[in-house]
Amino acid sequence: MGTEEPPAPSGENRAGEEPSAAPVGETTDEATVTDEGVELERTIGLVGGLAIGVGTMIGAGIFVFPGLAAEEAGPAAAASYAIGGVIALLVALPASELATAMPRSGGGYYFISRSLGSLAGAIVGISLWLGLVFASSFYLVGFGSYAVELLGRAGVALSWPVPPTTALGLVFGALLTAMSFTGTENTAKLQNAVVALLLVILSVFLGYGGLDALGVFGASSTPEAFAPFGLAPVFTTAALVFTSYLGFAQVATVAGEIKKPGRNLPLAMVGSVILVTVFYVATIFVATSAFGSKTLGGFGETAMVEVAGEFFGLPGVIAILLAGLLATVSSANASIMSSSRAVYALSRDALLPKKAGAINLKYGTPHVALAMAGVPVLVLVASGQTEVLAEVASFLHLVMYGLICVALFQMRRNTPEWYDPDFRVPAYRVVAGVGALASFGLIAFMQRLSQVIGVALMVAAAAWYYYYARDVSLKGVL
Repeated sequence: MGTEEPPAPSGENRAGEEPSAAPVGETTDEATVTDEGVELERTIGLVGGLAIGVGTMIGAGIFVFPGLAAEEAGPAAAASYAIGGVIALLVALPASELATAMPRSGGGYYFISRSLGSLAGAIVGISLWLGLVFASSFYLVGFGSYAVELLGRAGVALSWPVPPTTALGLVFGALLTAMSFTGTENTAKLQNAVVALLLVILSVFLGYGGLDALGVFGASSTPEAFAPFGLAPVFTTAALVFTSYLGFAQVATVAGEIKKPGRNLPLAMVGSVILVTVFYVATIFVATSAFGSKTLGGFGETAMVEVAGEFFGLPGVIAILLAGLLATVSSANASIMSSSRAVYALSRDALLPKKAGAINLKYGTPHVALAMAGVPVLVLVASGQTEVLAEVASFLHLVMYGLICVALFQMRRNTPEWYDPDFRVPAYRVVAGVGALASFGLIAFMQRLSQVIGVALMVAAAAWYYYYARDVSLKGVL
């Protein structure tokens, strides 16, 4: 830290509440102390941070997109995933520096509100909260679909008064939210176990498929042109599959609960991006080697189930369906927890009512914020119409990623006394500049409907700020 204390947040919201200032010197490697003297415990280590990043990212990227991506770009879809990984890495590095300078819950919202001001912070924070709610709902509907498919393959037919996909998504959404109430340690343990099992299944599957594709064993396949449709579809497909990389920034949203944040935060964010990118590229390589891009595209969203059946028969199908279940529940679990931390951070800053950030004295978790994340998730799951909203979540995340890069420029050029990160981005002008341009540029490749809804949500967030908290000042404070 610098020699001078950072200035305190100022102003008050429409209810007369003032933003809370974290006491200087009381945020340690083991706990973050609130102004009420209640500790938000640091219980998540490096493995837990990696599990949150990997667990959130490795869902749709492997189990939904391969067939769709191969149909668009052919085997070059692997390059599309690699492009997405490079862009995610360009944003992960600035986010890591900002996170080690400001290891507090809220992630991208916190960085942007302290560097660019309250209005930008309110727009990003509210968008992050809602975006993660929609993403969680999408994952839970996907979980229900995989569960119904798995039960169907096992000969179990469900005849319930509500669609089984919806019912199973609701049950697990309620269970995950209830588990988050009891503490991040329990949630992190579940996340670690789920991600570890998922990676084992995928490693076996991709290892066998990779050896088969290289001709070590198995049937020979006809070589296919790498980019049969040209270069343009490679970039439009990169925009499509970038949804697969939303998870790395979720590590920063629980920064206030990560042990030794100066070391573990950058390692968790950068490491999870690299690890997941390797899995994505390998998946496309194996999938297009098994069937060819045209046939793979014909399988649609269940392409990976067919690939598993080609290699391992029914046991392979069951294993991939099980992995799909683990991936979707893992993504939903991480997203619900991160969404609640965005609410917690907004309420501490008086951009939302203070009651939203209340800490449960028994478990040390923000129980009201968890309810504000979990309840709307269940409502959206019950609707069963979350696909477009998941795209909107991608739009809102890309805006936040671009602004994170802009925030790094702001902090480096107008450095506050307290700004002393444990990790600094090398050649930050190039890294953050390219990261911002790439993030905003990918938005241009998205569907018009997603762009319109995303802009509307941002305008609504700005309107809330001007109505409720326009006098709150956060720029340059810690």
